[in-house]
Amino acid sequence: MTKADPRAVIGETLAARRDEAVRFLAELVKVPSDNPPGDCAPHAARAALLLEHLGFAVERHPVPQELVRANGMASCVNLVVRERFGPGPIIACNAHGDVVPPGEGWTADPYGAEVRNGTMYGRGAAVSKSDFASYAFALLALKAASAAGARLGGAVELHFTYDEEVGGQIGPAWLLAQGITRPDYAISAGFAYGITIAHNGCLHLEVEVSGKSGHAAEPAKGVDALEAASAILGDLYALRRGYAAIRSRTPGIKSPTLVVGLIEGGVNTNVVPDRVVFRLDRRIIPEEDPREVESTLTAALSKSAARWPGVTLSARRVLLAAPFVPIPGQEKLVAAIRRSARALLGEDVPTHGVPLYTDARHYSAAGVPTVLYGAGPRTLEEARGHRADENLRLDDLHRATEVLALSLLDLLTACA
Repeated sequence: MTKADPRAVIGETLAARRDEAVRFLAELVKVPSDNPPGDCAPHAARAALLLEHLGFAVERHPVPQELVRANGMASCVNLVVRERFGPGPIIACNAHGDVVPPGEGWTADPYGAEVRNGTMYGRGAAVSKSDFASYAFALLALKAASAAGARLGGAVELHFTYDEEVGGQIGPAWLLAQGITRPDYAISAGFAYGITIAHNGCLHLEVEVSGKSGHAAEPAKGVDALEAASAILGDLYALRRGYAAIRSRTPGIKSPTLVVGLIEGGVNTNVVPDRVVFRLDRRIIPEEDPREVESTLTAALSKSAARWPGVTLSARRVLLAAPFVPIPGQEKLVAAIRRSARALLGEDVPTHGVPLYTDARHYSAAGVPTVLYGAGPRTLEEARGHRADENLRLDDLHRATEVLALSLLDLLTACA
């Protein structure tokens, strides 16, 4: 009896299950998992049932509620699927099911999973519920190849987590810290036409500027926190302009950035404002030291506030995410994905960095060689990630799924 070609088995399996993969993704998009507020356990419950319907054994790992609350969420359950083919390394595939709230400006129901002209619209369709589908169906195809006689070693794990939008501390970082998983390699959610090997880190600070309230009829008897905050913000924006001179050596990443994204304060129209609070986002390029960035920025804020008599300033760290940088072993994942992508997409898939931050850094920080690769277009802007009308071309879902399955086949065949 002639042994089946495992690559052909993978292609035939995925071709036969294309519609099923689309339905699977649609069901995930239809269940809201906005973070904030971060009540994500219902989505995890639905995803677990869908995975079980595909034949997977699903481990549910609820995060202790005190940790959930400390991370600004309402509920969090991480899902793990394990498929072992023989002795050898474990390759983890991680995607996050939490999403940013939909916001305004949609031409489709953000939870409708509407398909128009071969493109699905919905919050999370591209970032990154799509990779729940691409990773799950790639693993199904790999299992079919194994059943047809492919000699494989090692194992594949699916890690579906729910806190990427608030930092990943109770998702991948928690799974690793608890010893629930100890992978040898990791592939995190990404896009189909590039392999991400590095990305920025991020510092979020909450800055409180305090003064003294007073009647608007006698403003000199108060200390105007808003006036001081306005000047402090001006100093921050001047500092930001200087970041353009700092350049990263990583292709795809340019310079550090700073954005003040939230601001609130004041008591009433006729009261001198005694308190202003704002939050800022400082992106950290791979060449920078995160703690040095934090120290330098907080010192600059304090120096600016010191110019205002009667004003005090405090800065509280909300998030400090280290940059994701290459570590030895990453090149094995890159080589396998590039080979498969070149054969299927008919083009070379470049390696690059991206200016955002992701859960991939948690695996890399634990010594696990990691790349980002998954379903999606060439850019986040094209996918409208974090914007109205987020979308995914379904052809990209199917292509990425086959690239992933063939890459895993190559990696695990080499271990048999």
